[in-house]
Amino acid sequence: MAEALIAAHLPGRGWTFGFDRAVRRAGACHHADRRITLSRHLAEGAEAEEVRQVLLHEIAHALAGHRAAHGPRWRARAAALGYTGSRLHDRPIAEERATWIGACPAGHEHRRFRRPTRETSCGLCSRRFSRDALITWRPADAAGALRG
Repeated sequence: MAEALIAAHLPGRGWTFGFDRAVRRAGACHHADRRITLSRHLAEGAEAEEVRQVLLHEIAHALAGHRAAHGPRWRARAAALGYTGSRLHDRPIAEERATWIGACPAGHEHRRFRRPTRETSCGLCSRRFSRDALITWRPADAAGALRG
């Protein structure tokens, strides 16, 4: 699917496709390498249309140029391609692979892929840092979670 979309929208421009191991983002457009990548974790658990939308998002970045970011030029290119999603992917991609699990006093669960180095408070409980909403972290193994 990726190669067909690249051929259709970026013909003869030298763009290639590959999978990456990203766990927080769905896809990426690497302008310097003329390469579009997709999270292998996303591809394993997503519907075909969701994957297509992520690819269109990244192709729009390739067409709009690096400086366009998610501004008007990018939005126009994305709409012209048939992209219907939001600016960013918002579904968890590989949460089950998180090595740290935290909980605030209200019981909201938070996951991290790296060991937290500073005190963090729950954004669901307080919009600003609050000691009353501090998250307590523990290794995922201690929480009984599966590690990949």
